[in-house]
Amino acid sequence: MKAIEIPQSFVTRQECDKIAFQNGFRRSHGEIDGWRHYTSTTAQGSIWLAAEQTGTWLLSIDHAGVLAEIGLKISDEDGPGLAQFRLTSLTSLYAIMPRLYELAVSLPDAPLQEFLHRTKGMQKTTEAERLVIQRVGQDIFRDRLITYWQGSCPLTGITDQALLRASHIKPWRDCESDEDRLDVHNGLLLSALWDAAFDRGLVTFDDGGHPQFSSLLSEAAAVELRWQTPILLTDKHRCRLEWHRSEVFEKGADHY
Repeated sequence: MKAIEIPQSFVTRQECDKIAFQNGFRRSHGEIDGWRHYTSTTAQGSIWLAAEQTGTWLLSIDHAGVLAEIGLKISDEDGPGLAQFRLTSLTSLYAIMPRLYELAVSLPDAPLQEFLHRTKGMQKTTEAERLVIQRVGQDIFRDRLITYWQGSCPLTGITDQALLRASHIKPWRDCESDEDRLDVHNGLLLSALWDAAFDRGLVTFDDGGHPQFSSLLSEAAAVELRWQTPILLTDKHRCRLEWHRSEVFEKGADHY
């Protein structure tokens, strides 16, 4: 095991601040045992940055949701947080930080917390007032889905935001709580045509993210529903897609 710089050199400290600040973690909480600690006003959780004397860089996080989806190999380094990662270069550290922030700002209940903050004190007495609150939630949900899916339909690769839809897997009206409504794992960022077919139960997705087409879908429409790659799903997506298959897809387009 390599030795961590304790305390960090001026250059290392400057690089840590630069990496953190440029990627949304702009609250600095000082250094302990060679690890500089940062949080964010918009993303959940903490990160810590450190460097070994050999020039290798270290990252530590305490966000379980990010840990589950970040796709990095956990190192055997001792440090703060839930897990530590060893990056072979500063370039590698820079490369992973944008995705870390995207996940931290989307998972697990960051959208819910923003919704509660923005709707605090808003009245829910009339139907019009409830619709206003619902629109706030749907706007937050769409914004965080765009962040989570990196601004691209995972099936088609379309990135034109005017053509992208925030597709609830379990519709807003069927969710039992605002937490479920605003969970990004309850949504897919689909192009408009795919969204319409998915919403009406004319298509769904298996656990591998491959499309399944309803017998009610015309051959001509199925041909136009082009796709490039299956959707990369988590178990949380799969759980909700199981509901979609049984409650929407199998009941056919007339259900909605």
